[in-house]
Amino acid sequence: MAGNIRQSRSRTTLRRTASSAPVFAALGDKTRLLLLERLARGGPLSITSLTEHTRVTRQAITKHLHVLASAGLARSSRHGRQQLWELEGEALERARQQLGTIADQWDCALSRLRAHVECG
Repeated sequence: MAGNIRQSRSRTTLRRTASSAPVFAALGDKTRLLLLERLARGGPLSITSLTEHTRVTRQAITKHLHVLASAGLARSSRHGRQQLWELEGEALERARQQLGTIADQWDCALSRLRAHVECG
């Protein structure tokens, strides 16, 4: 019974990790991180607004936004002729939880190592 529970937890962890991978890949680019930061401060924003004060072309910004959207980090909507982008927080929250789980696992491993060193 305990083995089945461990296997089930392991499968759940693998699914959660796999679902977070596109988020971490999207966050691995400084331009996309800056776009997310700007969207978090004051979305929804147009591509024109997101391009202002950068050395990045509108076409490049658009490609980065589509990567963020594919990862579930941003979404767009049409308002007249303008396409507005805003932060989508659910995928980011799941990734944050995944990092929290990894941090907890590291803390446990370090505690076991400390106990082993102090006792041995």
